[in-house]
Amino acid sequence: MGESDKEKLRIRLHVYDTDMTVTIPRAEEECYRAAAKLITDVVNNYSAVYKDRKGEKEILYMALIDISLRYQKETRKHDILPVTDILTKLTSEIEEALDSE
Repeated sequence: MGESDKEKLRIRLHVYDTDMTVTIPRAEEECYRAAAKLITDVVNNYSAVYKDRKGEKEILYMALIDISLRYQKETRKHDILPVTDILTKLTSEIEEALDSE
């Protein structure tokens, strides 16, 4: 068994109404389980609200859009952090330069 095989883990995930076996990096097990739970929770929430008005496929797409939107918002939040850090440093340097005059 190679080193990379030792770092892999085979787990069963319950995602909404499906059980699936996946092979994952051992260090990411918690993330995979949290992702499966998030999908299940979001689909269940949409199913409860739209159970008699929308088909299962449409409910799944609504859940996908919901989760993707959360991801996009979080990604944008993190993209601005380096800019904020640079602006903070520049502001400090400008203030120091003004104070030394």
